[in-house]
Amino acid sequence: MSLPSKSRKVSSRTSHEEREGLLHSSDRYDPFEKETTIESDDEESWSRSKIVKTATSLILLLIFGTFARALLRSPRRPHPDLSFNGDYIRSNGTHEFKRTVLIVSIDGLRADYLDRGLTPHLLEISKRGLRAKSMVPIFPTLTFPNHWALMTGLHAESHGIIANNFWDPQSELEFHYNQISSAWIPDFWLGEPMWETASKAGIITANLMWPGPPKTKSGSSPTYFIPWKDKVPLSVKLDQILAWIDLPFDERPQLLMAYEPSLDQAGHLTGPMSALVNQTLAQVDLFAAALHDSLADRNLTDIVDIVFVSDHGMTDTSHPTLIYVDDDDMLGTRGLETVVHEDGWPAMGLRFNSKQNETYYLEKLLTSKHPHADGFDVYTKETMPDRWHFSHHDRIAPVWIVPKIGYALTTRKEGDVGMSKGNHGYDNHEPSMHAMFVAHGPFSAVVKDLHRSSFAAWLPWKNRGWHSTSDDTYVMDSFPNVEIYGLVAKLLGTEEHASANNGTKGFWDKYF
Repeated sequence: MSLPSKSRKVSSRTSHEEREGLLHSSDRYDPFEKETTIESDDEESWSRSKIVKTATSLILLLIFGTFARALLRSPRRPHPDLSFNGDYIRSNGTHEFKRTVLIVSIDGLRADYLDRGLTPHLLEISKRGLRAKSMVPIFPTLTFPNHWALMTGLHAESHGIIANNFWDPQSELEFHYNQISSAWIPDFWLGEPMWETASKAGIITANLMWPGPPKTKSGSSPTYFIPWKDKVPLSVKLDQILAWIDLPFDERPQLLMAYEPSLDQAGHLTGPMSALVNQTLAQVDLFAAALHDSLADRNLTDIVDIVFVSDHGMTDTSHPTLIYVDDDDMLGTRGLETVVHEDGWPAMGLRFNSKQNETYYLEKLLTSKHPHADGFDVYTKETMPDRWHFSHHDRIAPVWIVPKIGYALTTRKEGDVGMSKGNHGYDNHEPSMHAMFVAHGPFSAVVKDLHRSSFAAWLPWKNRGWHSTSDDTYVMDSFPNVEIYGLVAKLLGTEEHASANNGTKGFWDKYF
């Protein structure tokens, strides 16, 4: 990994100084230099003096090294926020609070939207707190798979929500994200969401429209639950969050989850570079500012951790290259007729009416001479890229056609009718698919304290990453969104209750 520009300058300067020390030292022996007269008449006396000086220097270096090593190894006084979880109570001056985590998802907020100059409040919050270069969504980069990944810390092959729409061969039921009759069936939703983990620790939780069911397979539900409803003003959502925060101590939630879809809707309707997206982005930023200021007015900035996330990014699909799957150099019309279930979009998961047809049409796709064959890939569960973690589940269809950015799968009958001007669902390594992460509160205060410590300059993660706006702004490297479940468990002190997940053990330790 290349060093940031500042680090490169430091590295270059250090190398120059080292070379200068080696090649231009006034103490070095030069065979071409004219001999100097030694003032002492006794050569042996001079040698002993030199030896004494050298020995003294070595002893001093050893003493200093021992002291420095002891200082580095000695435990620093723990930051007061580290112990602020579980049953620990703080006062905001008028009321008592337990540590509280508020996670807010702004659907479709692409990571680099924060560089448009339209989100000054989110950037200011990130300066006071913590920002990541980006957060990498799971594949497929769709709303429901990724919101459940954020809740459970699981990839799609583990939590079972493999697309926004799919067929489950076990129950022989269709999952439709926008139909309560199917989307709220608990058996579709595998894994343990963070609200269930919190409830096992006796923590009160509140869910404001977060995509997912009101109840899991185990029967767990958030303490407070408000189902999704379209076109709810951000001001109404802000009032609801604050109403929960203002509840009496014994009724107040410690974990709050909130969801806002307007930015994603704007991106689909008019594309990621549109005026509508910019306008909606500015409105979202004002909401973030109002939320932060409302908590500050209540003297809760040292009590409530706000974690702003998104589920995925957005790419322009206003003029994609269309790939017609019913053309003869793809499946053809007969091949399409043998497909009994089609999952996902923009990728297409195919289940055929027989194993024989599956084998035949898979080979046809793999050897396709389509003029845009470089615009899509064909995978089976055995050949799916390992980094997608999208193989080991019965709900994942046996054959997938996955388009690349700039391409769209369709049929001659459908054409581009109903195709949105912006979309997602593509390879999660594509930068335009990346989501955002901004946090502020007691958690980020610990990170800032460590960052500003005496030895911060020696820390390997100092200012590593992207678009650092100043020396006081720490920008994390990109990280997978399955780590969010572990972060919330750590903040709330519920790690001992945490369910098995795909996050990295100890991932957040270095930030504490």
